[in-house]
Amino acid sequence: MGDQVTGALQAAAEAIRNADRLALACHVGPDGDALGSMLGLGLAARNAGKEVVASFGTPFDVAPPLRFLPGLDLLVPPADFPEEPAVMVVFDCSSADRLGELGANAGKAGTLVVVDHHVSPDDFGHVALIDSTSASTGELVHALLGELGWPIDAGIAECLLTAIITDTGRFQYQATKPETLRIAARLMEAGAVPSKITQNVYEKTPFGYLKAAGAALERATLHPEEGVVATVLHEDDLEANGIDWGDTDNLIDLIRLAEEADVAVLAKVFRDGRIKLSMRSRGATDVGGLARALGGGGHRLAAGATLTGETPEEVIQKVVSMVEDYR
Repeated sequence: MGDQVTGALQAAAEAIRNADRLALACHVGPDGDALGSMLGLGLAARNAGKEVVASFGTPFDVAPPLRFLPGLDLLVPPADFPEEPAVMVVFDCSSADRLGELGANAGKAGTLVVVDHHVSPDDFGHVALIDSTSASTGELVHALLGELGWPIDAGIAECLLTAIITDTGRFQYQATKPETLRIAARLMEAGAVPSKITQNVYEKTPFGYLKAAGAALERATLHPEEGVVATVLHEDDLEANGIDWGDTDNLIDLIRLAEEADVAVLAKVFRDGRIKLSMRSRGATDVGGLARALGGGGHRLAAGATLTGETPEEVIQKVVSMVEDYR
């Protein structure tokens, strides 16, 4: 860690250590890194005698693959979250808008601590523990617990290893570093079991997901000159097959298998007109920069954005036309 990150780590630990009550939040529709990081710190804080609540913006529903995580009892609906928390810690979230309605609570926090591995375009948080060289927010929480001197038990370890495994794509993504694997080994020594995590996250799915994925794959289009593969998934596909959006988190990994494409795009179409883009890059394209140009954000190799007022076909064509500018 650089000096700036080390200083932020110490400041974050001091704010958390001195708090009697902690209000924790992560981004809307939390993935394994956001939820695992938040619950990992929450469990450790509760073990240290702190009063802890955790939440995320609506829809307030944990994705089925993550419902095995310890610490779900810390979660409260956004309406029950402290309106003006003395100390609020947010995870995997580089701007207030990613918190949904809890962005208002963050704006009223006495001390707002941001723990993230995404570079923020905004001046967000009183203490910003942000390190873009970390492969996951879970790695930063691991470092934060070390700075606090709080022990990591099996439940905390399971949360943090879930954060790391999911945001590194089971250690396949380029952001994975030797230190990532060393941290994972320490979490295993503390009691986390990788096979339990991967079976829950990657190897279980409702049968209806297979049908919905089949519909999305049937719609897939390849743009060979631009090196883009893209498809569309409609909310009607979910209803027809008895699943919800949380069951489809791994669909982008199917789309990105096409060897002809550097960029994979999944457009999720909601009935209210929103189109949520998920984008992945093999390395030649900065989809994080592309997503920011569309009002979203993320990493160079994994990013997303939400658009309205256009058809999914128009949105995909817009991405295809922009790709060259981000190579």
